[in-house]
Amino acid sequence: MAAAFRVIIRRRDGETEKRRFATLADAIDDLETELRSVASVIARAPRVERALGRDYEPGEQVAVRGELRGPGGLRAGVDVRGDGATVAFTGVLRRRPIALDDREDAWAGLRREVSLATR
Repeated sequence: MAAAFRVIIRRRDGETEKRRFATLADAIDDLETELRSVASVIARAPRVERALGRDYEPGEQVAVRGELRGPGGLRAGVDVRGDGATVAFTGVLRRRPIALDDREDAWAGLRREVSLATR
């Protein structure tokens, strides 16, 4: 069986990692494991970045982006901000943040959205 789902991790330094998975659950689990560890490291040392003549606060930066791609045009993921916060999104060119329910984190919101999209 061919791998139907791809996880792409893009880091601020330009490094990109790509992985393939047979199931959606495996792909999301891998994405969560990788980005949770990155977010905990980033949260310990947030820093202000300067670019294009202005300062960007840690919460305004995307330090690492994890993308999930799959059949039927599935495009979603999670951004790890410069302060370690995570924001789930759908789309590629126009990323739309996923609205979270009261007790959801970015991972639960991502799982909810992609499970609806793959039905």
